[in-house]
Amino acid sequence: MQNRNPYSSAEIDRASHEREDDERMIELASSGEARFIPIDSERNLVDKKSGNPEAVFLHGMMGRAVSRGADTQVFLGYVEGTPYFAVDVTGQETPLGELGEFVDLRQVGPLLFAREGSLLAYARGMTYWHRRHRYCGVCGATTKVIKGGHVRRCTNEACKAEHFPRTDPAVIMLVHHGDKCLLGRGKHFPRGMHSTLAGFVEPGESFEDAVAREVYEEVKVRVGNVRYRSSQPWPFPASVMIGFHAEAESLDFDVNESELESARWLSREELRPENLPKDGSFFMPRRDSIARRLIEEWLGHEAGPSITG
Repeated sequence: MQNRNPYSSAEIDRASHEREDDERMIELASSGEARFIPIDSERNLVDKKSGNPEAVFLHGMMGRAVSRGADTQVFLGYVEGTPYFAVDVTGQETPLGELGEFVDLRQVGPLLFAREGSLLAYARGMTYWHRRHRYCGVCGATTKVIKGGHVRRCTNEACKAEHFPRTDPAVIMLVHHGDKCLLGRGKHFPRGMHSTLAGFVEPGESFEDAVAREVYEEVKVRVGNVRYRSSQPWPFPASVMIGFHAEAESLDFDVNESELESARWLSREELRPENLPKDGSFFMPRRDSIARRLIEEWLGHEAGPSITG
């Protein structure tokens, strides 16, 4: 079976049918079994004292107390029968600093257990959406939380529009030709980092068309044989990355400097760990990203899925 990308949530039973039952939501949140994931301004609570970071899940009296004072509570689902909730504590006075520190998940994600990383990313994405949809986009009235936190409904009786969490699809692709792949540098990348090309899907556009358009816009390269590899939730803040390999028609390219700082073709030999520069002038994307996985697959370090697009 294909290994899942970091932050994927296959082990979470979202139990969407239970969100319709308000009494059930109250019952679960009040139970001694419930676990609460606090979020403070898109940061997750993590305990680093043991050396390896561990996610902090609240429960018992503290969990219920923090939940009652939270701005938003979202039912995430079950993991092995245990119900999990995300709670937004942004701006709240809490004793949570005694349990750990709030950090950007991307700083610790690769070091967490896969299940923990998935839960924290899911919670982060949901609370981010809630903080930005307090008002109806149709009439401007306030909205209220319903269905376990997965819908916000307009409070204007003449409107009552329902708003759902959004995820912006983005394609991310490793462009290759023969024994070389094309990696680029974004203007805001850390010094030395090179990664695959990527961009958001536009309305009325297929994923394959988005791949071809984005590559041409960024480096003026025509591609074919676009093959789906895998996907990854990336709630930083609200995306899902759909990963592809794509073959370039030639090695010629021309960087669009409004899109990228630079780009370069690199061979498999050049990307071998022992051949990478030791001075930090070049390094590949972070290990918790699908960009890194796409490169590793192409290098032959893992077989990848058999699905093609």
